[in-house]
Amino acid sequence: MANAGCGSLATILFLFTLQAALHKVVSQNLVTENVSVVEGEMAIISCRVKNNDDSVIQLLNPNRQTIYFRDMRPLKDARFQLVNFSDNELRVSLSNVSLSDEGRYVCQLYTDPPQEAYADITVLIPPGNPIIEARDEVLREGNETEMTCTAMSSKPAATIRWMKGDKELPGKPRVELTYDKMYTVTSRLTFTVGKEDDGLPVVCIVDHPAVKDFQAQRYLEVQYKPEVKIVVEFPQGLTREGENLELTCQAKGKPQPQRVNWVKVDDDVPSHAVITGADLFIENLNKSYNGTYRCMAANSVGESFDDYILYVYDAPTTTPIPTTATTTTTTITTTMSSPEANQDTAPSTEPAAHDSRAGEGAPRTVDHAVIGGVVAVVVFAILCLLIILGRYFARHKGTYFTHEAKGADDAADADTAIINAEGGHTNSDEKKEYYI
Repeated sequence: MANAGCGSLATILFLFTLQAALHKVVSQNLVTENVSVVEGEMAIISCRVKNNDDSVIQLLNPNRQTIYFRDMRPLKDARFQLVNFSDNELRVSLSNVSLSDEGRYVCQLYTDPPQEAYADITVLIPPGNPIIEARDEVLREGNETEMTCTAMSSKPAATIRWMKGDKELPGKPRVELTYDKMYTVTSRLTFTVGKEDDGLPVVCIVDHPAVKDFQAQRYLEVQYKPEVKIVVEFPQGLTREGENLELTCQAKGKPQPQRVNWVKVDDDVPSHAVITGADLFIENLNKSYNGTYRCMAANSVGESFDDYILYVYDAPTTTPIPTTATTTTTTITTTMSSPEANQDTAPSTEPAAHDSRAGEGAPRTVDHAVIGGVVAVVVFAILCLLIILGRYFARHKGTYFTHEAKGADDAADADTAIINAEGGHTNSDEKKEYYI
């Protein structure tokens, strides 16, 4: 009975001790973080403990060699230096990091059982200066070219992007692993150039966690055929007979065209036209000069031209409107209010030389005015004559009668009426007759 009671007590004590130990282990939490560092710079390794109960903290290298035991450094590597030591943290710095320092470092806490946390050190090696190469030094518009950009000896492998001006272009990368576990990346870019690409930079941009804004660039030199444009220096408006014409040919290309040529399509340039360099001058224009004038410019890439169509209009003509026609128009309007008469006699508001194609315009406008004036005068004369005749008829209107009818009212028959007529036949000389 006593042995049973002692066994129970021992079991209770064991369980209590185990629970306390488990609580102690769980309550102490050991943590650390991975570290990325550029070759040649400094790395910081930190071992931190939560709710430490004076347990010992130490740091081991990838070969399980003790770097620091509490605040003491058994390892004879002076690059390791103590930054901070307390009950809750052991912080150590490693200066002048090299690729051989890369690996897994161990933070160890002496508990029962011991706890471990791992910090991986990754050493970053930036690539060398990017090298950009071009297949062609000088390009022609419309041709295809190729460029390559190389970023050598980096860890990890770099990525390469291409920019032409402000536009990103896709390249084809190729990654190589060298004998010393470094990476070399080459990107190849193929594209077609135009004249708008002349002078633009093509930029190779290298992206790597160890460097920023790492790039190389090359400027494009693109040759293109001339761009030709004809500018009218004089006149500013319509080209009319008797005036002068001055044209200037503007030509721009790469290489720059040395000279320009003036021709007339399907005909010869007028004999008295003056060509001075890029300028064409023709004085005293007439309709025989109508046609298409062409300016041509050429360089080693090609030839271009621009056309100017010349159409010579009639010289401006000003014809005064006759005073008689104006007076006649006013009279007819007042007397008759005739729309046809008003339409025929209204003066034209068109300019004398409006759209004088093929010799039409001013002369035809003058003929219409004259014809309208003549018609108005004739109509007016006829109306005046009709009015005069009407008034004359109204004043001399009468009834046709003779003295033969006098006394006929009381006669029984015709013979008696003749006999009873006043004065009989003896007064025949008094009989009068009016007829108009």
